[in-house]
Amino acid sequence: MPDPRFFDSLGPASLSELARAGAAELAAPASADLQIATAAPLDTAGPDAITFFSDAKRKDAAAATQAGACFVRQEHADALPPGCVALLTRHPQAAWAAAVGLLLIPRRHDPSAPALHPEAVLEEGVLLSPNVTIGQGARIGRGTRISPGAVIGPGVLIGRDCVIGPNVVIGFALLGDRVSISAGAVLGEAGFGAAPGPKGMVDLPQIGRVVIQDNVTIGANSCVDRGAFADTTIGENTKIDNLVHVAHNVRIGRNCVLAAYTGISGSTVVGDGVAFGGKAGVADHLKIGSGASVGAAASVFKDVPNGETWTGFPARPLKRWLRETAWLSRKAGGRGTKD
Repeated sequence: MPDPRFFDSLGPASLSELARAGAAELAAPASADLQIATAAPLDTAGPDAITFFSDAKRKDAAAATQAGACFVRQEHADALPPGCVALLTRHPQAAWAAAVGLLLIPRRHDPSAPALHPEAVLEEGVLLSPNVTIGQGARIGRGTRISPGAVIGPGVLIGRDCVIGPNVVIGFALLGDRVSISAGAVLGEAGFGAAPGPKGMVDLPQIGRVVIQDNVTIGANSCVDRGAFADTTIGENTKIDNLVHVAHNVRIGRNCVLAAYTGISGSTVVGDGVAFGGKAGVADHLKIGSGASVGAAASVFKDVPNGETWTGFPARPLKRWLRETAWLSRKAGGRGTKD
């Protein structure tokens, strides 16, 4: 269920309405009046939720889903359990995106309210600079300092003794204590998700949050996207440099270090104590083991085991990369690693 601090419910809506919105056909017309209240992924959807199934690799998840209804291609409809009504379409994700628009809407700043919304709650000792905007339902902890031009979205929770830099934008996020966010950073914007539809690519709804734990530092102009379904999380005492991008659903552990220009793609899981050199890049849905190191400008396309150091393009273990580099240098007439 999307966090009601950040998303307002527009539902319920009937399956017939959702089918029309997604240009889908109900496999069981007798279920047209079934009421759906929300949207969720296969794994967490309940009987009042609609979901989608588009990847044949997730047949087990589809078979176990408890969703009331599911957008699905005709050839995959048999994978759904008996209690889940199939909505048949060639574009399940795009159809689901259209249906979500009938069920949920992200909360935005009240345009008729003052910059400091009267429903915001500020503990004693919060320091606000000029031109700060704080939305309805936001809560700011004691001793936190918010710099000029910062925008704190509706429902955002910021803990105690935090420092929010100039022109920072925070939405759909929960921050712990002693968090420092430098100038121009953006937390909680929609992650990059798109799918083909009947008329071309469509944006997929991002209905998760960002969770920043205690003592995290995030550098200037860095971006942390909110989750598509689950949360994007950054663990305690992790330090992020300037111009870093953390994509949706990424989970970063405690005491990690990410140097400038690092990019972590969606749904990657990073263990505790991991170090990323500048301009390191990590593909999506990978696991970077605890204590691992990723060298500067490395491009990671495979899981990195605990404690290992990887570098290069594509990234591989450091000793292997050194051997290969030395061999290539010798073949090219160079002097190997003695240079």
